[in-house]
Amino acid sequence: MSRDTHPHSPIPARPEPPGPAGAGTPSELPLLSVHAAVVFLAAVIIGFVMGGLMFLHDKSVPAAVGAGLVAAGGSVPVLHKLIG
Repeated sequence: MSRDTHPHSPIPARPEPPGPAGAGTPSELPLLSVHAAVVFLAAVIIGFVMGGLMFLHDKSVPAAVGAGLVAAGGSVPVLHKLIG
């Protein structure tokens, strides 16, 4: 009887524990960081509030949209500095 001639891989001394189910690999990086998501969400809320207040004041949709966009855009750098 002959033994198997194929070499076997050595058994590791300590088997690696399985990683957590949600462990991300480099190919699964998030689209936005938590910091960026919070900044943009706060900017959107500020834009909606300012647009709503402008609409209640002037009853003009274009003026309200413009005010909301300016408020949201202007608040992004400020929120980045404050939250960062």
